[in-house]
Amino acid sequence: MCGIAGIFAYDQRAPAVDMEELRAIRDHMKMRGPDGFGEWCSENGRLGLAHRRLSIIDLSDNASQPMASGDGVSIVTYNGEIYNYQALRRQLEQKGWRFRTQSDTEVLLHLYAEKGDEMVYDLRGMYAFAIWDEKKQELFLARDPYGIKPLYYADDGLTFRFASQVKALLAGGAISKDPEPAGWVGFYLFGSVPEPFTTYRNIRLLPAGNTVRVTLNGSQAPQPFFSLAETCAKGNEEGLRSIGQEEVREALLDSVRHHLVADVPVGAFLSAGIDSGALVGLMRDAGQQEITTVTLSFEEYRGRHDDEAPLAEQVARLYGTRHHTRVVTEQEFHDDLPHILEAMDQPTIDGINTWFVSKAANELGLKVAISGLGGDELFGGYPSFRDVPRWVRLFGLPSKLPGLGPAARWLLTRVNRLHPVLSPKAAGLLEYGGTWPGAWLLRRGVFMPWELDQIMDRQMARQGLASLDPLRHIELAMTPDPGSDFARVAVLESALYMRNQLLRDTDWASMAHSLEVRVPLVDRILLECFNSAYGNLQKRGNKNLLAKSPSCKLPEAIINRAKTGFTTPVEQWQKCGIAKAWQANASLSCEKCPWSRRWAFSIANLS
Repeated sequence: MCGIAGIFAYDQRAPAVDMEELRAIRDHMKMRGPDGFGEWCSENGRLGLAHRRLSIIDLSDNASQPMASGDGVSIVTYNGEIYNYQALRRQLEQKGWRFRTQSDTEVLLHLYAEKGDEMVYDLRGMYAFAIWDEKKQELFLARDPYGIKPLYYADDGLTFRFASQVKALLAGGAISKDPEPAGWVGFYLFGSVPEPFTTYRNIRLLPAGNTVRVTLNGSQAPQPFFSLAETCAKGNEEGLRSIGQEEVREALLDSVRHHLVADVPVGAFLSAGIDSGALVGLMRDAGQQEITTVTLSFEEYRGRHDDEAPLAEQVARLYGTRHHTRVVTEQEFHDDLPHILEAMDQPTIDGINTWFVSKAANELGLKVAISGLGGDELFGGYPSFRDVPRWVRLFGLPSKLPGLGPAARWLLTRVNRLHPVLSPKAAGLLEYGGTWPGAWLLRRGVFMPWELDQIMDRQMARQGLASLDPLRHIELAMTPDPGSDFARVAVLESALYMRNQLLRDTDWASMAHSLEVRVPLVDRILLECFNSAYGNLQKRGNKNLLAKSPSCKLPEAIINRAKTGFTTPVEQWQKCGIAKAWQANASLSCEKCPWSRRWAFSIANLS
């Protein structure tokens, strides 16, 4: 796992690449790659590529980046892991390609030479990379199907810049910090900034499953090569099929095996939930002998249902792991808060949990850890899988009656301001609840669109809503129609909540501790195994198929445990620090605002 950066002065009117700017961008990402760094500049000074390295596969200096092909025709800077690189290497060797390293990076170079843009269809992994094609005088960039790894860019009409972090691009000093209204509106609505926006007008995030080419004429529009909605739609067209326990087990085991490929030890985050526990069991089934697991514990949770330590320790004993329970205190939270906000690349209402468990993993000497992230999206573990379809059915007809929804919202909003007894979302049920985008926004939203002019600049709110068009944004994520209620919610949760919040938070929080987090349940091949059986998965429910996949199944106490999520007692801790900052800047009182909404205010004002 690494940090990548580049500057391409494609227009002759642009000044040559400023290598000091490029180094500033690269070295802002030092924690993403503390094991080494490199740079490359073209002979004409129009292109510079840079890299920070966290060595995971082929630890030798031969695998350092930027890496050039043997003939010098292409140069790559790459962040991520290609889990099927060994199979791809064998195929390329059969076609006559010769390798100088044992790295997956070199596979990218030869695969590009062999297939060009089509190479992305062969890759299984998490990645963001840029390849310079000397013959075509073009820069080719790609981001993995789920968007596990970030790739930000800015094009001012003369020069194209890219990096793994927004703050790294800003560290170069050449990009304006003018705010992007759509990014801020998206943050207040969703709790995270929705791609392709950032909170800066001139910086964009390459959408997941997209490539982009930059020629001597500038950057072209991103081109999609993968769509979650389209993948599920194709599975639905093939017809609903049944899926058995053994098929689920083999598909999961295959994904875990691929995600264990590394030249350093691979540990795991372990909670009291099904997802992480099942993955640890499958790691053992895949043949990993030594497994280091880590769990967070908090004094505030001791003896309560929220305390995951006792059950996690039980799972660790079951699978024979080298287990560590890391206690996080309120004082540590306050001490770390400035560092958390500095590492937080874009504002978010989450990520604190991943910060501390990644910190704990780093303290144990781990460079790689397996996470159960993605299990709820794949197996329907969220309440949204129940609530959103129910709301669509219940409010479908009333929402179609002209004027009823807006009138009800207007009335209930005003009544609730005088006598706040309902959630602000309740006012929008008739207007929004009858459609899939509207119902999902009600279920997942932090603030609602009609509240924004009370909490941010009105003109910015209006500009942001017009540019983002939130309901349209949600609708596009599920286009084409995934085909079933279960698949629709799965796509929305994966393409919006998981991608923009969970995966992004995992990236910044883990890389701040030089830790690579791998997510076997967020895998294109795994999705393709399951998508035509989504209806059947819905009927089975409760993630039992995942829980029973290890040869030694999880304890019943884990399987039957009520879902709590990966939480920290931040609500209690924040009262001394964050709440004061929020109260000083917010226009609403803490007493009238749920916790997640207070946190949204806090991050916006402090980051």
